[in-house]
Amino acid sequence: MLSRGDLTDDEWAVLEPLLPRSNNRCGRWRDHRQVINGIIHRLSSGCQRRELPARFGPWQTIHKHHSLWSADGTWKRLLQHAQAIADKAGGIDWNINVDSTSIRAHQHAAGAPNSPPPAPPSTSKGALQRSVHMRAHMRPCLAETAQQKRPSAVPGAA
Repeated sequence: MLSRGDLTDDEWAVLEPLLPRSNNRCGRWRDHRQVINGIIHRLSSGCQRRELPARFGPWQTIHKHHSLWSADGTWKRLLQHAQAIADKAGGIDWNINVDSTSIRAHQHAAGAPNSPPPAPPSTSKGALQRSVHMRAHMRPCLAETAQQKRPSAVPGAA
């Protein structure tokens, strides 16, 4: 008995060849169609994993297959294959219209200041400290130079 959202026979015929096959070395595999129907049900209804109906099998199996197939690229392959078939049949409109009503800026993006705030002088390693440093070292040198250029006040020393 199919419920709303389960795969039809035609949809299953498209997806079945792309799914992993059993290597007959490990235990029995759950029917892939039942697992995919469980994943579709969970994603479309938004229910928790543990609340899946019993007809899909153990919720742990659904979760494990969903995680493994997401990690190994199986879902990506299924999507690309389904898109290729639908595109060949002309069933996909690739024109997308995006405007400001569908994409909004984050609330913090509005009203940001245009210039960065000034750095406090105590933490700056810039010109202010360099100029203080230079003045402290240059003052004795300047005083010595000024004394050499000044005429001596001692008589007879010229």
